[in-house]
This record gives sequence, C-alpha cells and structure tokens, in this order.
Amino acid sequence: MITVLTPTYNRAYTLTRLFESLMHQNGSFEWLIIDDGSSDETQKLVEGFQSNALFEIRYMYQENSGKHIAINTGTAAARGAYCLIVDSDDALMPNALEVIEAQIAPHLNHIGWCFRRAYFNGTIIGNSTDMPQMIVMHPMQASHYFQGDLAYIFRTDALRAHPFPMIQGERFVPELLIWNCIADEGSICYFPHIAPYLCEYLPDGYSANFKKNLRVNPKGFGLYYADRLRREKRLIERLKALIRLLQCTLYGWLK
Repeated sequence: MITVLTPTYNRAYTLTRLFESLMHQNGSFEWLIIDDGSSDETQKLVEGFQSNALFEIRYMYQENSGKHIAINTGTAAARGAYCLIVDSDDALMPNALEVIEAQIAPHLNHIGWCFRRAYFNGTIIGNSTDMPQMIVMHPMQASHYFQGDLAYIFRTDALRAHPFPMIQGERFVPELLIWNCIADEGSICYFPHIAPYLCEYLPDGYSANFKKNLRVNPKGFGLYYADRLRREKRLIERLKALIRLLQCTLYGWLK
C-alpha cells in the first residue's frame, strides 16, 4: 500500500483540489494529512473529506514545526510500505497511483523511485528532451539532469531511518539533504517521461520565498549546502554551494 503523505499549514483553500484528485485513484492507498499547526478550517474540511471518501483518510495535528518535521511525523505513522509526499497545494493525475505502482513493480530492488512533476496544463517541469525511458542515478545528479522539481516515492522504512533534523528556532530544511542520504544506502530509479504529479507555485510557497526562507532558516540550509559542497564534482557547482554556505553562516550570525 502507498501512503500519500501531505504536510499542510493553513491550506484549506487548496486541499479540496488534492482530495478530488485522490477520488480518481485506484488501488490500495491511504491519505495521511499532517496539520502543522493550521489556524484555518483545515480540520473541519478534512472531517468532511472523511465522510465522503472512498479511501482511508487519517488526520494528525502537531504544533507548528515546519514541513520537514511534519514529514517525520507522517513517516512514523504511515501504514503503507511506500510513501509519496504530495504537497497540499498540488494534485495527482487521474489513476496516478496505478501508474506509479505499475512502474515500480518490476524495480522493487531500489530504495526509491522518482517521477516528473508537471504544471496543471500538463507541461513537464524542467528538462524533458532526449532522455531514456528509465535511468538510475543519485538525487544530486538528478537535480542537475532534470533541472526541475521531482516527485519522489521512497520505502517508508528508509524515510524512518533518515529523519529530518530538528533545529530550534527554524522551520525548514531542504528535502534534498535527506533524499541524498537515503540514496547513499540504495539506488533510485527515475522515470523521465512520466508525470503523475501536478503542481503550481503559489505566492506563499517555499519556492516563491527562497531568499526569505534562507534568511530565517540559516542552519537548516547550511546543513544542506555543506553536504552539497562535499558531494558536488564540478568546480562551478562547488563554488555555488560555497557561496550559499557563506550566506547561511552570515545569516546565522546576524540572527
């Protein structure tokens, strides 16, 4: 069974779209919602979903700690053997889970699998030309290869073995820090031409507020860029990581 894990914070206005997309899925799955301290109508909305859903929906509330800690909470409670993290402002294509299951079934020797994300108009995010049907690589390589956000699905036990660090006073740690650690222990299989995950970038999202998040979460980003500096092979990429790491050090000192 797949656990569709959704960390959310004050996103009652977008959750219905995700719920409706899950109503068009087949197969065995659960939707696990981790409410990261919302003050809107999220809980009431989810209770309505639970009354009408054709699948199991579980809701858990935690004090506001950040998406990364919500992922920790969710993976600890997940009942599925595999976890697919779907953000609260995103959605899945009809039958996306069925497609994902069919693709990963012949490749269960991997620790994780990765698919493409697309905008709601169907355009794949990032580079999508001249790629094989399937490729095995490390997430650090994939970030350069695809040049766009990706949809990872991991074995639940692997996520539990690599929890995000909790940093006092901060509420964000880049996910790639943990994806890289997981990939150090097993290979990840990528499907470059399959985009079951639909997304948009909202004004209040992490992507649109990168500079602000860097300033207020310097230790979390610092962990990521220090790790990236160690992993990068190309000089230009190492230089970029070093500059970001110095920024994090400065912001941490100012904070």
